[in-house]
Amino acid sequence: MTFNSAQIDPHQLVARVRQWAGELGFSQIGVAGVDLSSAEPGLMQWLEQGFHGSMDYMAAHGLRRARPAELVPGTLSVITARMDYLPRASGEGWQAIELSRLRRAGEGTVSLYARGRDYHKVVRARLQKLQDRMAESVGPFGHRVFADSAPVLEAELAARSGQGWRGKHTLILSREAGSLFFLGEIYVDLALPASAPAAAHCGSCQACIDLCPTQAIIAPYRLDARRCISYLTIEHAGSIPADLRPLIGNRIYGCDDCQLVCPWNKFARRSTLADFDERAGLNAQPLAHLLGWSEAEFLRITEGSPIRRIGHVRWLRNVAVALGNALRAAAQGFCAETARAALAGRLDHPDALVREHVRWALSQGADAPLS
Repeated sequence: MTFNSAQIDPHQLVARVRQWAGELGFSQIGVAGVDLSSAEPGLMQWLEQGFHGSMDYMAAHGLRRARPAELVPGTLSVITARMDYLPRASGEGWQAIELSRLRRAGEGTVSLYARGRDYHKVVRARLQKLQDRMAESVGPFGHRVFADSAPVLEAELAARSGQGWRGKHTLILSREAGSLFFLGEIYVDLALPASAPAAAHCGSCQACIDLCPTQAIIAPYRLDARRCISYLTIEHAGSIPADLRPLIGNRIYGCDDCQLVCPWNKFARRSTLADFDERAGLNAQPLAHLLGWSEAEFLRITEGSPIRRIGHVRWLRNVAVALGNALRAAAQGFCAETARAALAGRLDHPDALVREHVRWALSQGADAPLS
């Protein structure tokens, strides 16, 4: 719908939306148009090459991802929102601290974004409150809220609306905030003024490409999800390819490596919300302990966390791989006997996926010294 003289000016509305969004914990608001046709060839090529792996929903929705007005008929503009998630307690040098965690082979590492409350719930609930405030100002209007919950071409919309530029790792980068933020969208049937896109500032840097443990960033701005540790430990439901298992290290849910080495993340902003504070008992825990969680324990400890979405079986699969890597590394201070005992306790697990990865893990530690 378009505004008439009795309604608020669209520029004023966007200004108010920015104010309300700040009060709700969002860091930045942008507006994008709905013509994403220039992004369609790249999307189709990515799908045709199979880089989406087993994420069949991406192929099923096809070009609807790049056509907001087809996904939600009547959409005239897309409001994009950014919410920072670096835990509030993160101190100076947090990138170096996180990189050092990867050298502690006997401890599991969980991606930064997943150490607090499930962002899907937080972002979606606050976007809905933002929409409610808009409706109070302009009256009822057509809308739909998204928080990584539907076939939305999220990064493209974010880049077009000035949230940042597409980094070589394919994530959105901001000069003021790095890349540690969530994105959300409100599709609206309001004609709003589009924000100016941000210029790219990666330059000749390719630190993210060089460091990627599995070389999933096959070229600048090109990611093969099938090799990405985040995909393998979260989205992928089956067996992790044997040649990639040793490269996963102690990462049991997600991977932050490309963000940890990005120079722009020295500007990453700490969240203003307690929701993303790190929960106790999830990160930097002994792998043997994590492998011992029963399904009931897993569900209790991960309640309200994004980790719960992978389920207990995939959790055990991931932890088993990390334990195998720790056994092979025979890291100082790591008790191989405890690890082997924990793995042996899962050899008769009822799920074949768990048994397969446990057997592999035990084979990695055949020569590991007892301690």
